[in-house]
Amino acid sequence: MIDVQNLTRRYGRHVAVDGVSFQVAQGEVVGLLGPNGAGKTTTMRILAGYLPATSAEVLEVAGHDVLRASLEVRKRIGYLPEAVPLYRELRVEEMLRFHGRLHGMDGARLRSRMGEVLERVGLTDRARQLVGNLSRGLRQRVGLAVALLPGPEVLILDEPTSGLDPLQRREVRDLVRELGAEHTVLVSSHILAEVEAMCPRVLVLTGGRLVADGSREELEARLGGRGAVRVEAVVGPDPEAARALMASLPGVERVELGERLGIHYTFRVHGEGDLREDVGALAATQGWALRELSFQSRSLEELFAHLVAGGDAQELEAAGAASPSGAAPAAEVQPDPAGASLTLELPQAPASSAGAPSERASAAPSPAPQPATGKRVIYSLNPFDRGAQRDLGAPVEVEDAPAPAIDEAGLTPPRPDAGEEPA
Repeated sequence: MIDVQNLTRRYGRHVAVDGVSFQVAQGEVVGLLGPNGAGKTTTMRILAGYLPATSAEVLEVAGHDVLRASLEVRKRIGYLPEAVPLYRELRVEEMLRFHGRLHGMDGARLRSRMGEVLERVGLTDRARQLVGNLSRGLRQRVGLAVALLPGPEVLILDEPTSGLDPLQRREVRDLVRELGAEHTVLVSSHILAEVEAMCPRVLVLTGGRLVADGSREELEARLGGRGAVRVEAVVGPDPEAARALMASLPGVERVELGERLGIHYTFRVHGEGDLREDVGALAATQGWALRELSFQSRSLEELFAHLVAGGDAQELEAAGAASPSGAAPAAEVQPDPAGASLTLELPQAPASSAGAPSERASAAPSPAPQPATGKRVIYSLNPFDRGAQRDLGAPVEVEDAPAPAIDEAGLTPPRPDAGEEPA
């Protein structure tokens, strides 16, 4: 249903998505995880047709190429961005009717679908209220209703529980799980417990790269995180001796001695498989009084922290090799000289070490700056600037506007057309 192969998106020098590849089958509910700036939202925007990719070998949604058949893709997806775009002056039902007409839905079908989606997201009694008068959580539900309205094959949900209270988050989690029976769902969230509850499979992005793909159990097996048996028991005056006995059991790799809770000591037994039966038998032979004997698998949060920490280390190492100071220079966002588009201008290369900062600071200032003209290379983010088919990742050359003249006092003389008499 979703097929992505070697997807890349660049903003000038910055690579937001770097060769990402994954597939999502029909009816799957897949979570997209990653720290801020990992590329989650960029990936979702590209799949929704909202943002063009710099390059991709394969980029298909519901059997249609996102780059060559964008309108066909948009007909088959429901997209809920993190910042829900709603007209605050419209009523909820008017908002749905407006989007239904954009999808070409007729009156009877539109009225039927409006009732269904409002009931599904719990907004039937809010249909006549203004969107601007709703709380953030309720507006999030309106956005979800808009995404569900045309009955899409694929749902792309970016932080669907953002701004919801705990009860509403649970309701949305249940709803997303139900939607998996009718739709293919790709959902992102920073709340790992929610992703674990909603999504049997997760994709982990960090630094624009895909570092893990699979269920929590598969990630555990790949990372060697087999969980542990937690023991809480009365083991006598020598807990170290008890720890050594547990460590001697077959299949045990290590035993950690934890804190003392009254007369009980806590242990974590790591090894192959579920060792509760062996630990329980040992406790019976030693006469230990057990208060807890439980198996604890690694949480998705622990796995995520492990993956992201490894990815961050690689990114920092790469950045240190690329820049003498250990960090790549950031691009500056500046307006286009013509005022028609937003552009990214690359920072200049650092000056050579021959001129020390103190020397440059003590140098005498030039008398009066003169107007300067010339050309410079920028990255224009406007897809309609110089042709809609232009590669947004390729630089373009623009003319610099002449700088205004400055007198010796450092002031710009007034223009004759500014309503003042020329000097």
